[in-house]
Amino acid sequence: MKTSFQIGKIFGIPIKLHVTFLFILPVFALVFATNPAPFGFQDQATPLLNYLLSFTTTVLLFFCVLLHELGHSLVAQRYGVEIKDITLMLIGGVSSMEEIPRNPSQELKMAFAGPLVSIIIGFAIFLANFLMASLIASYAATPIYMMFNILSSINIVLGLFNLLPAFPMDGGRILRAWYAKRMNYVQATHYAASVGKIFAFLMGIIGLFSNPWLILIAFFVYIGASEEDRSTTVTVTLEKYSVSDVMSPEVTSVSPYMNIDDLLHFMFEHKHMGYPVMEGNYLKGIVTLSDVHKVPSLERAVLQVRDIMTTTVISLTADAKASEAFKLMMSNNIGRVLVVDSTGSVVGILSRTDLMRAMMLSNEQL
Repeated sequence: MKTSFQIGKIFGIPIKLHVTFLFILPVFALVFATNPAPFGFQDQATPLLNYLLSFTTTVLLFFCVLLHELGHSLVAQRYGVEIKDITLMLIGGVSSMEEIPRNPSQELKMAFAGPLVSIIIGFAIFLANFLMASLIASYAATPIYMMFNILSSINIVLGLFNLLPAFPMDGGRILRAWYAKRMNYVQATHYAASVGKIFAFLMGIIGLFSNPWLILIAFFVYIGASEEDRSTTVTVTLEKYSVSDVMSPEVTSVSPYMNIDDLLHFMFEHKHMGYPVMEGNYLKGIVTLSDVHKVPSLERAVLQVRDIMTTTVISLTADAKASEAFKLMMSNNIGRVLVVDSTGSVVGILSRTDLMRAMMLSNEQL
């Protein structure tokens, strides 16, 4: 199921809207519409003007979030990092990068660029609003003044909040860059993630006695810090191995003409949840237990593997880094990739289990 759609490009970077953005847009508009001044438009003369201003403020706010992400992306492009897209979603905006540079100075500049853009936007709007109010006596009493005042405040707060030294905020990456100048990248990530968890714990405690929203933010920060620590450790460790070092060379395949009941018995017998689909020496697709679950029980004796298999197969060559396989699995939310040679013939299969086994063996050697 497609969860995001492209609405255009800026500087060659695809801009996408996630389906959750369509949910959060009216929620933000409702918050502005139901709060009195100076944080909302509840006091406006008519409900139509109230909701019009609220919706406009929300759209402009997310445009500012887009500019924040563009700040990160343009600096990253300067260092040769490929930007796949920028997606606006429930939590704000996310720049999808090929890989974050390990160079501490580069990561620091990339991370700082986003909050800097937000703070500059906030102060620029504040100064423009102040000048207009100085030149036009009645301007400060208009809803336009209030709207820009709200945008100014939120951008400044957004910029400063993102500088908190806690993953997944930009401040966490800035802190890691600082640590990385003094120790290796994995240790730097671990220390920065630990600081982030401390911040999450403190926010959670404060939230218990003041604002419950802080508890939700604390949970988000703690999970983000833990995931960054884990994924960095896995990626750096797996960089020591090639795909050929950790893959399973014995590939068990199934025929496209096998019915689904037989496939289930085959899976139970061979104890794997995914198999390449081969017809002779030709790769036709891949079929997994998830594909089987989508088939009603009564249809499993009739339907064949070719009816449910995935024909777009994600694969890697044997000389690729094992860390590339990990990123590929994570980005595509899959449990295994096929390993092919230069002619496209299948020479192995690599699963998440194979990668975790390599991780455990590597840790035992330390």
